Amino acid sequence: MWSNLALFVIKNRRILILLLAAITVFMGWQARKVEMTYDFAQVVSPDDPDMVYFQRFKQQFGEDGNVLVLGMQDSSVYRLGTFNELRALTDTLSKVRGVNGILGVTRLPRLEKDTATRSFRAVPIFQRFPQTQPELDSLMRVVNAQEFYKGQLISPTTGATLLALTLDPTYLNSSRRQAVMNEILAHAERFQQKTGIRMHYAGLPYVRATMTTKVASEMKLFVALTVVMMALTLFMFFRTWSAVVFPLLIVLVVVVWCVGSMVLLGYKINLLTGLIPSIIIVIGIPNCTYLLSRYHYDYRKSGNQVLAMARVVRKIGLVTLMNNTTTAIGFVVFCFTNIAILFQFGAVATINIFVAFAVSFILMPIVFTYLPPPTPKQLEHLEAKPLTKLLEFFEYLVLERRGTVYLAAAAMVALASLGVMKVQSVSYMVDDLPKDSSVNADLKFFEQHFNGVMPLELVVDTGRPKGLLKLKNLEKIDRLENFLRTQPVLTAPVSVVTFLKASTQAFYNGSPEYYRLPDNSEKNFVFSYLARSQSADSSNEGQLTSKLLRSFTDSTMQQARISLKIADIGSRNLDTLLSNQIQPRIKEIFMGTGMNVRLTGTTIIFTKGNEYLIGTLKESLIIAFVLVGLVVLILFRSIRAVFFTLLPNLVTLLLTGGLMGFFGIPLKPSTALIFSIALGIDGDNSIHLLAKFRQELAVNGRRVRAAISTTLSEAGTSMIYTSIVLFLGFSVFAFSEFGGTKALGLLMSASLLITNFSNLILLPSLLVTFEHGVDEETIDQSGIRHYDDNYHEEDDDLELNLSRMKKGISA
Repeated sequence: MWSNLALFVIKNRRILILLLAAITVFMGWQARKVEMTYDFAQVVSPDDPDMVYFQRFKQQFGEDGNVLVLGMQDSSVYRLGTFNELRALTDTLSKVRGVNGILGVTRLPRLEKDTATRSFRAVPIFQRFPQTQPELDSLMRVVNAQEFYKGQLISPTTGATLLALTLDPTYLNSSRRQAVMNEILAHAERFQQKTGIRMHYAGLPYVRATMTTKVASEMKLFVALTVVMMALTLFMFFRTWSAVVFPLLIVLVVVVWCVGSMVLLGYKINLLTGLIPSIIIVIGIPNCTYLLSRYHYDYRKSGNQVLAMARVVRKIGLVTLMNNTTTAIGFVVFCFTNIAILFQFGAVATINIFVAFAVSFILMPIVFTYLPPPTPKQLEHLEAKPLTKLLEFFEYLVLERRGTVYLAAAAMVALASLGVMKVQSVSYMVDDLPKDSSVNADLKFFEQHFNGVMPLELVVDTGRPKGLLKLKNLEKIDRLENFLRTQPVLTAPVSVVTFLKASTQAFYNGSPEYYRLPDNSEKNFVFSYLARSQSADSSNEGQLTSKLLRSFTDSTMQQARISLKIADIGSRNLDTLLSNQIQPRIKEIFMGTGMNVRLTGTTIIFTKGNEYLIGTLKESLIIAFVLVGLVVLILFRSIRAVFFTLLPNLVTLLLTGGLMGFFGIPLKPSTALIFSIALGIDGDNSIHLLAKFRQELAVNGRRVRAAISTTLSEAGTSMIYTSIVLFLGFSVFAFSEFGGTKALGLLMSASLLITNFSNLILLPSLLVTFEHGVDEETIDQSGIRHYDDNYHEEDDDLELNLSRMKKGISA
């Protein structure tokens, strides 16, 4: 079959080139439509109970992750001139398309009692802007008397202040997000230049916009770096530009198909899928180098370009397909999850790994049968002395020092096991960014002055309609909020209770000591004022009061929302805070009341997503082992072959995990990906070596030791080439600004170095030990599959077919 495929490709090469060119143009046209995204919620299954509840929460109360905050700390901001600039900035930002609302000191409303209408009105504190510094100071005293805003807009300890912008979700979830963010940041930058006050930015919209921008820039950077790295590697191996240019052109064609396929599938580029183009280059190049090195090897033997290429396709076609299948398994396992971001990553990578195989097996024979035959100088890499010496050393260890190999492997596994025990599972909302990045620096500013900006929500269900009108229920909620205020990583809560406290303060003409819940004698008065504030009054003040209540209660007054912000303390600390402190206090306060309290919000979902993702990836690794074993079983029809393949790769994964533990690299979604991908890629080498070993035994009737010697000298070369290519390719990711991507590059590179020990030393040692002993006896042929049956007969057929089509080829 593979011989016929090779002849078909060579015979119809012009038609195939035109067909591939047409598809590439179409895919390139689609690729220009690709969009970027960075969505935390994609990591949680839509069927997860917490996710279902979070979606209901957003329908009821609105988005919790659409607030962008701009902060500053400078006493000059409260001087009249600078305060006027702050007012101008606030007014300008409120007019930006995509900004639904803005809250800042210059636009701060307060509740006032209207005795004529017996209602509350939300009126701006700065109704008439101050003209003198004493007038500004007087109004700032009014601002500081509003207990409702304590710790929300002005830090009571440092005087830092912030602007909170509520962004339109339709803009946040579309390609218009970046334009909105750029306009906001441009206005803020002009304010900074005018006043000299340093601006700080935070909030999920800012984090997402920053991440998206960096993903886009890094994707381009990685593709460029990978191309350069692969070009240098190919030239180092083959010493000819034709062996550099054409393999790179082939994988770049696949990259175009890769991005086009994302658009056709309706996917956007995110932190994971943004890595796929570079990964495809790294994985696609070994297909080309493997074909090219074997082509050079067979051309040196036959002296016939077409015959050599046809032989290569026939001899390594099936094994290379299985190698690519094994590589794809490292990604296809992610398609077994119902996590959108993982499924998309797995689907796009899997499809394009097979695309890379198909395109390389079509274009490489076409291109290199059109080009002039390789010169003797270009074939010198087949006799590279350093490589030959290294493989001779491996052969010596395998044949003469297997005891040392097993002892070294056992020692490394034992040491790695200690390292694995040190691995911790922890992640942060922005931990993929470097610690010295502006995002992290700004986040620390808000944590220092305001305790944090990451959203955290609680919903209190009283169990019956109008339950929030009962004072005893409100007092329970107040007890919970008082406890939450004692937590140093939480901001002061905002809820219907804090709104009622502000209403009581307004009822007593703004006196701060009356910022409390109304008592039984006051309750009816305060509630009646609030009711009249929302009734038929269509004024801005009435609408604002009504909107505030709707934001924190449901329409039946049964459920109350408590909204807070939290520092980015990491998933482990957050879990400790929720499980060991907040949940026990909730149980203590609400036990036996019939009321229910539920935690939700983007921060909770993010943490749940990390736990869910890591658990899913553990399952994916098990599935990957099963699938790789199944591929080996189908290919070799031998349980022992499965053992020979999986054991060395298990050692590789253990050693990689040990490195994580000793170097303090935490287990998080980005690093947990490594193991399945590494198993798929490392499994290629095992299958390649095992297939070559079985060929030597079956075709030539070699003894075990002789078969191992030949296998290491011939297959070892291409395996080391492949490992070097993959090592250099994945090392490019170490230049990433994202911590997870950097860890992926470093750990994958380490894994590819370790796999040379596992597959070129440990695996051959196992074969010598367990394949009918180590004596110079002939191997039992009945238990061996023939992968190259009728080798000479097929060569005769190839030469006959080639002579028939020679005229067509020369044309």
